[in-house]
Amino acid sequence: MAGMVAIYKMPADVEAFEKHYFGTHIPLAKKMPGLLKYEVSQGPVTSLAGPKDVYLIGALHFEDLDAMKRAFASPEGRATAADRQLYAPDDTGVQIFVFDTREV
Repeated sequence: MAGMVAIYKMPADVEAFEKHYFGTHIPLAKKMPGLLKYEVSQGPVTSLAGPKDVYLIGALHFEDLDAMKRAFASPEGRATAADRQLYAPDDTGVQIFVFDTREV
C-alpha cells in the first residue's frame, strides 16, 4: 500500500478553503484511477509535537507507489494537482508527504 498525506495550515479564509476543498478538490481527486480511499481529519487537529497551526489533514491511499504515479500522471491526476494551486497556492501553507507502507 502507498499513501499521500497533505497537512494544511489554518487558511486565511476558512469558508472559502472548505468550499473549494470539499466541493471541487475532493470530487476531482476521487476520479483518479487507482485511488482506493480518501480520508480527511474531522474536528480540531491536536499537535502533540511540532507546529500547532494545522487545520486539516487529507490522506489518499493507493495499491502501491506505481499506482499512485499512474494516478497523478493521468488527466484526472494532473487536474487534481493543478487544482491544489487554486485553494492552497502558497507552498508554505501545506506539507505533502508520499510514502510506501508495510504492515508490521
